[in-house]
Amino acid sequence: MSVLLDPGRLRCLIYNLGLVPYKVAWQWQRALVQQHQQHPECNDVLLLLEHPPVYTLGQGADPKFIKFNPNLSNVELHRVERGGEVTYHCPGQLVGYPILNLRRHQQDLHWYLRQLEEVIIRVLAVYGVRGDRISGLTGVWVEGKKVAAIGIKVSRWITMHGFAINVCPDLEGFEQIVPCGIRDRAVASLIEFVPTIQLEQVRSEIKTAFAEVFSLELISVEGEPSLE
Repeated sequence: MSVLLDPGRLRCLIYNLGLVPYKVAWQWQRALVQQHQQHPECNDVLLLLEHPPVYTLGQGADPKFIKFNPNLSNVELHRVERGGEVTYHCPGQLVGYPILNLRRHQQDLHWYLRQLEEVIIRVLAVYGVRGDRISGLTGVWVEGKKVAAIGIKVSRWITMHGFAINVCPDLEGFEQIVPCGIRDRAVASLIEFVPTIQLEQVRSEIKTAFAEVFSLELISVEGEPSLE
């Protein structure tokens, strides 16, 4: 276990994971949320990982934004608890699932969404790329193209789901949906703007920005999350 020292800050356990099946990560999140609801003193958690190809629908998402027949597809599709419409995950996209107790931060969902956007914007700035917000929409855009999607669920002020930043994925899977239900905004990846970008570098920058934005002391933990 290694520690990113920042005395006086709340602690956050960070799990640096590789390629994780969506249902496995979903199960981890649910278990961690339950754990934090039962034991509010638990440290915050951040899961950083990638997924094999998978589509997810928010709890109120409209199926009309899916352009394929799920019954004839080899790619998994799941309707989950988060807000938002349909999105796509695949290797080369870095996904972050924060399990935070907002009672220790700020009990304001709009604040939380803007903080997640700020994490991404700070990461992009490291590479000299300007990340923009668009009024009325959630996520981060570069030159009008969406590079990071955000969808959350908060239960008794414990967060789950989170953000996905397109670092160097194959974007072909996005062509089978209307990403986030937005028809007039293209999806992009950071490698289009920074050809030398590496996913592991972005992972490191996300950890730094996340610690800064949420005023956390990050503690890196080896292996899978402990759900006991």
